[in-house]
Amino acid sequence: MATEKLKIKISIADRVYPLTIRPEQEEGLRIAAKKIEETIKSFEQNYAVRDKQDVLAMSALQFAAETEQKKLSSSYDVEKASFKLEEIEKLISKQLN
Repeated sequence: MATEKLKIKISIADRVYPLTIRPEQEEGLRIAAKKIEETIKSFEQNYAVRDKQDVLAMSALQFAAETEQKKLSSSYDVEKASFKLEEIEKLISKQLN
């Protein structure tokens, strides 16, 4: 059975992008577009940047950096939890022996 597609228009940096998506993607795309628009507006206000290409590049860099930082933090958290579990396992083994 074919999945029903939805046609929407997303506006970013004064341009409209027509998209054909699955209905479950709509909310995420609209939230992402809104976040991009807010970031663009912030860069334009705080850094007096007027060139849309510059604010788009700065926004892309910020979002990519956030994503990478979350990956690094997540990896560190997993490593830390693994270490703690090994310590607990050693303590349990000592108690059982």
